[in-house]
Amino acid sequence: MLDPKLLEQIIDVAAIAAYKSSLFKGKGDKNAADQAAVDAMRHKLNDLNICGKVVIGEGEMDEAPMLYIGEVLGKSENPKIDIAVDPLDGTKLAANNEPNAISVISVAEEGMLLQAPDTYMNKISVGPNLPNNIVDLDEDIKKNIQNLKKAKKKNINDICICVLDRDRHYHFIDSAKSLGSKVKLISDGDVAGSIYSALASTDVDMYLGIGGAPEGVLAASAIKCLGGQFQARLIIKNDDEILRAKKLGIKDFEKKYNLDEIVKGDVIFCSTGVTDGELVSGIKIKDNTYETETFALHYSQKFFQKVKKKYQV
Repeated sequence: MLDPKLLEQIIDVAAIAAYKSSLFKGKGDKNAADQAAVDAMRHKLNDLNICGKVVIGEGEMDEAPMLYIGEVLGKSENPKIDIAVDPLDGTKLAANNEPNAISVISVAEEGMLLQAPDTYMNKISVGPNLPNNIVDLDEDIKKNIQNLKKAKKKNINDICICVLDRDRHYHFIDSAKSLGSKVKLISDGDVAGSIYSALASTDVDMYLGIGGAPEGVLAASAIKCLGGQFQARLIIKNDDEILRAKKLGIKDFEKKYNLDEIVKGDVIFCSTGVTDGELVSGIKIKDNTYETETFALHYSQKFFQKVKKKYQV
């Protein structure tokens, strides 16, 4: 089990990354906004009394500018923890000063997070208090929607699915609309999109589609804390991705992962707003201070809150 005191420290990690990234919002440079978040997150993690290994990051070994898979962080030999990061989920959103850019991190005990390469992943998620396997990654979307309708005792036209606005998802959109269901399209940031499916404060009933594998593991961390359901399958497209996956111990490239295979044991998840959004508010700078809002979750402690903090610039 993770030390409850670690939550406060991880909130600070997400917060400083969001702040540094926010200094570039609206400047049209998504790479600079992302790098600012990376540098801040790395510096803060290296200052903690942990021995953390990045298992979900931006790129792989020898890609030092980013938080790469395999990078070891912290200034202690214990506790040994797995770290998953997306220092800036929604780089374009931040660059254009659009809603829903967030800094995201999750941590678990050593060996408890799926080590996935930086490839694509097919995923589906729903919220809590539903029968097991109420939806299935391999099931037709219309069947999944019908199952949700029955389980939630909703009208079909009240069921809402959330997907990234991409050509590859248009068949989902068409199928949902043909049933009369609602569709919520998001331009970027599918960590938040998946979380929407598990929150009573949104009207999203299901998230599905193809996005990044790192974002999938991070989303699964949050969904576990929120009591929802999540399934995923890696999309391995070429020899390079096969090699990278094998280096991480992945042998079955067709495997469908359930939530407890992606996130085992205890987990902490934090996402801090860079720009204002539906999940959290963005950074607010006033004089020599800045205010952050972090969606903070700790599975074993049943902690689920939006945490506002003020920091000195």
